[in-house]
Amino acid sequence: MSKKIGVIVFPGSNCDHDAYHAMKHVMNAETKFLWHKDTDLSGIDLLIVPGGFSYGDYLRSGAIARFSPIMNAVQKYVKQGSPVLGICNGFQILLEANLLPGAMLHNEKLRFVCKNVHIRVESTRSPFTAGLKTGQVLNVPVSHGEGNYFIDDEGLKKLEDHDQIAFRYCNEQGEITEESNFNGSVSAIAGITNEAGNVLGMMPHPERAMEDILGSTDGIPFFQSMFNELEIA
Repeated sequence: MSKKIGVIVFPGSNCDHDAYHAMKHVMNAETKFLWHKDTDLSGIDLLIVPGGFSYGDYLRSGAIARFSPIMNAVQKYVKQGSPVLGICNGFQILLEANLLPGAMLHNEKLRFVCKNVHIRVESTRSPFTAGLKTGQVLNVPVSHGEGNYFIDDEGLKKLEDHDQIAFRYCNEQGEITEESNFNGSVSAIAGITNEAGNVLGMMPHPERAMEDILGSTDGIPFFQSMFNELEIA
């Protein structure tokens, strides 16, 4: 029996179709859309909370989406140990829902950034990165105005102690520099997991790095690693 991926659709989200295309047509996985008013996640083996501008990013990015009916089901889904991947706005929503620690601030230079960047794999303890190598560098796009990840010193120490930092921004050589940390994130963090390891939030868009025509295919090994670990395909 093939496993199924669910992609949540919020009013205003604009990366749900990107995620669906990447999963369905590039990774050849059974994939379905889930409307924000849905409350049934049964039969879903991997849940993707995609990027975009849910509810127009009013108040704060992800602040309104966090109260969508489906998020109650997501909370239960996570408690069951099921895997959730939040990308960009999806990461912001997971932070607002307290499924991941920390918060998002406006980019350091207060400018929306849309470009390809490099991220370095920091941890392989979660199923999302288990098939990658620590120190491996991926070339993936970003597209955000509020991607400046913040957490206090105590929280940062907990992330480090529990090996929850999945990705950091770096240059092409894998070096973390002031220039490579373009949005000012604490410790150049680009992605984190929860302590249990079944929730990953990341600001870069691996689903937009799946085909040569898009300039990078580094999203494929990321998802293939995940699929192998979760036995999706």
